[in-house]
Amino acid sequence: MTHEVNHGPRRVVSLQPSATAILAEIGELDKLVACTKYCLDICPQLKETKCLIVDDSWTAHSNEILAAQPDLVIASVPYQEASVSEILKAGVRFLGFAPRSLADVYGDIACIAGIMGGARRGELVIEQMQDEIRATKEHLARRSRPLVYCEEWGKPLITSQLWVAQLIEAAGGEFLGKPGAQTTVEAVLESNPNVIIASWCGAGDRVPLEKIVSDRGWGGMQAARSGNVFCIRDEFLNTPAPTLLHGLRALAAAIHPEIFPTAAGLRRIGTPPST
Repeated sequence: MTHEVNHGPRRVVSLQPSATAILAEIGELDKLVACTKYCLDICPQLKETKCLIVDDSWTAHSNEILAAQPDLVIASVPYQEASVSEILKAGVRFLGFAPRSLADVYGDIACIAGIMGGARRGELVIEQMQDEIRATKEHLARRSRPLVYCEEWGKPLITSQLWVAQLIEAAGGEFLGKPGAQTTVEAVLESNPNVIIASWCGAGDRVPLEKIVSDRGWGGMQAARSGNVFCIRDEFLNTPAPTLLHGLRALAAAIHPEIFPTAAGLRRIGTPPST
């Protein structure tokens, strides 16, 4: 009589918060033996574990990875050539992702869930995401569609990624510009958006909204005049994982406050960041 052997990973190193968030959502966080400091923002419960803290996929080091004795390393964009070399140098099974769209995010969830032996759990997570995004889109289908400028970086100005643009469309807005592309202060001013959203990578909810409006000369812009200038927590929009549902809710509250008056992770101009 033969017994089924589980060949799935038992010791995982995550080099991006998105991978950590996916592991948490599919119930495999107990397999995590090392992660980045940014993962603690997504999964604060890791602070109470013995999980090692390592550099992320932008600055990875093979010695840190090997110290955790993993049988799987998961990384995602952004990368540098040197950091990829370091990951490969560790000689450990490696999953590398480079998502752009929501479809890519779903594929990454399915891939991680599959290799961890939880394919069905991954399917359920994907279905939950798709159901909420679809329901939000249908709920707002007949509403006006404000023009929304959303940036992931402020110097230089870089618009948010495609998956954010897709969430903005689902939340009843029209995304301004080309996703993930550099733009200018003048171009945004000329477009005169109805809503401005800043979600800077690594900044949490601490983007200085008053300062960017004044320094860029945006005080006369329609969004600024109406007070529709917002910060959304970095990890809710810039982490391509199930946490994007928090971003969707925050976007819906920023774009259509008459329907969604509040949401976690959303801060309006004139209010202080969380401590």
